[in-house]
Amino acid sequence: MENKTKQELVNTIIDALNDGRLNDKPVSEIHQEVFNTDYFIIGHYAAEQWLINNGGVFAAIETIQDYEKSNFGEVNTDLSSAEKVCNMLVYILSEELLNGLSTINNNWNEDTTEELLEELKTELENI
Repeated sequence: MENKTKQELVNTIIDALNDGRLNDKPVSEIHQEVFNTDYFIIGHYAAEQWLINNGGVFAAIETIQDYEKSNFGEVNTDLSSAEKVCNMLVYILSEELLNGLSTINNNWNEDTTEELLEELKTELENI
């Protein structure tokens, strides 16, 4: 994952931490809450530009195909829609990012607390 992409995802998570969306949520649901309750990018053109600027459309499609075949046995994302490709790629990359954080891994079965969210924010800021 490119650094600018990673930083954009980190900033999205930090924004969710700052606006209180993650308060009193299970740690195991942070990814779902931040990246699967709303679209990351809305609009075909905006999604297409984001994909072009973040690794390319074909690389995104390949990543999605690999992920979905591995996890679901088949590809379900509409690969003809830049918006759907973009948002699924963000879902995959953000899952990878969050799963690599010790705060997430060490507290998976816990509910978030103010202290835990601060620890997560600090870890994200140091990426």
